[in-house]
Amino acid sequence: MEEGNQTGMVLFHFRPFSKLPEVQMLIFVVFLMMYLVSIGGNMSIVLTIWINRCLHTPMYFFLANLASLEIFYSSTIAPLTLASILSTERTVVSLAGCGAQMFFFIFLGSADCILLAVMAYDRFVAICRPLRYTLIMSWHLCVQLALGSLLLGFILAMQLTVLIFRLPFCSSKEISLFYCDVLPVMRLACADTHVHEATLFVVSVIVLTIPFLLITLSYVFIVDAILKIRSAEGRHKAFSTCSSHLTVVLLQYGCTSLIYLCPSSSYSPERGQVVSVVYTFITPMLNPLIYSMRNRELKDAFRKAVMGFLLIEK
Repeated sequence: MEEGNQTGMVLFHFRPFSKLPEVQMLIFVVFLMMYLVSIGGNMSIVLTIWINRCLHTPMYFFLANLASLEIFYSSTIAPLTLASILSTERTVVSLAGCGAQMFFFIFLGSADCILLAVMAYDRFVAICRPLRYTLIMSWHLCVQLALGSLLLGFILAMQLTVLIFRLPFCSSKEISLFYCDVLPVMRLACADTHVHEATLFVVSVIVLTIPFLLITLSYVFIVDAILKIRSAEGRHKAFSTCSSHLTVVLLQYGCTSLIYLCPSSSYSPERGQVVSVVYTFITPMLNPLIYSMRNRELKDAFRKAVMGFLLIEK
C-alpha cells in the first residue's frame, strides 16, 4: 500500500451533496453565486483601498490584506468543488492534488485567523493609545505583522500537510466532504493517527484559541476605553470601527472551532459538511458585505470610486 502512496496511485473523490441531479444543479448555482459575490466583494475592497489615498492607514491596510486572503482562500476550495458538483461522474483527485489543496486551505485559513488578531491589536492601539497610534503602528510594523501572519500560517500548514500525507492510504476512497480537509482525509489512512490528531489539535490551539483570547483581551480594554468617552457621538464612532471586525471574528472563529477544537472522535461528517459550507462559502461572501455596510468611510470611498469610473466611461 505504501508503494501506491509513494507513486501517486492513490486517488480520492468527494462525497456528493445529493444523488439527485436537480438538487446538485441547484447547489451548484447557489455556490457559484456565493463564490462570485465573494470574489467581487473582496476585490472591490482591495481596489477601493488601493485607489483612495485617504484609506492608506494601518486599519485599511490590514483590511485589504484580509480581503486578499479571502480571495485566494475561496479560490482554493470553490473551483474544484463547483467542478465536482457539476460533473455527472466522480471528480477524481490525486494524492498530490489533495495535498496541495489541503496545504493552501490551512495556510490561508491560518493566516486569516492570525490577521484578525492583528487587526484587533490595531483597534486596541487606536482607541486605547490614540496619541501614540501613529508612532506605534508604523508602516514598518504593519508590514512585519502582515508578513508574520503569512509566515506562521505557511509553517503550520507545511508541517501539518507533510505529516498527514506521509501516512499510508489503503486505496482510492471517498472523502466525506467537498474538499480535502484534514480530519476526513486522516480517516482514510491505514495507520494509527493519534499523533496526527494531537498535532492537529496543537495547530488549532495556535491558530484559533490563542488569537481569539488575544482578541477578547483587546476588546475588554477597548470597551473599557469606549465607555469612558463622554460624548455619545465619540462612543458611536469608536464602536462603529470595531463592530464589523467583531462580527467577522465571531463568524470565523465560531464555525471553525466547532470542527477543529472538538475531539476528533466526536467528528460528524454531516455536521462537518454543513459547518464547512459556512466558513468556505458563506463567511468569505459575508465579510465584504459586513465591512462595507458597517464602515461609512469605506462605503463613501467605494461610491466615489464607482462614480468616478462611470464618469470616465461617459
